[in-house]
Amino acid sequence: MTDATRLQFRPTRRGLLATGGGLLAITLVRPAAASFDSMKAAIAEFTGGRAAEPGRVTIDIPALVENGNSVPLTVKVDSPMTATDFVRRIGVFNQLNPQPFVATFHLSPRNGRAQVATRIRLGDSQTIMAIAELSDGSFRSASADLIVTLPACVEN
Repeated sequence: MTDATRLQFRPTRRGLLATGGGLLAITLVRPAAASFDSMKAAIAEFTGGRAAEPGRVTIDIPALVENGNSVPLTVKVDSPMTATDFVRRIGVFNQLNPQPFVATFHLSPRNGRAQVATRIRLGDSQTIMAIAELSDGSFRSASADLIVTLPACVEN
């Protein structure tokens, strides 16, 4: 082989700095994760800043979740669901997923009972909160702490 046909790689200082800077940026720049403060802000937006009293709301979710990709969740509110006393909305919030607001369920007396069920994704062990807006304008709440062994919503 002659020198003209041989390809040589000669790193330059500028090339090494650019590569190192790019790798550092990829490592440090991550999507914002939710926190307790962002969950409180999402709840305040849902309630219009009014306080939610504990009670009348029950969250049924496993305390230990093996896989965070599909976690069953049921929220029940103790309400007669009559024309004068019913649940208007149920909001579900999480503490550590990238978005603190999970879902809103709109109800009316025609639902017959104030109960909703769904599956959610969880990125880590955290607290889940459910807030119910009643027909009189008051808010009720419940929370549940759970442990996730294999999280979803993981950044690569």
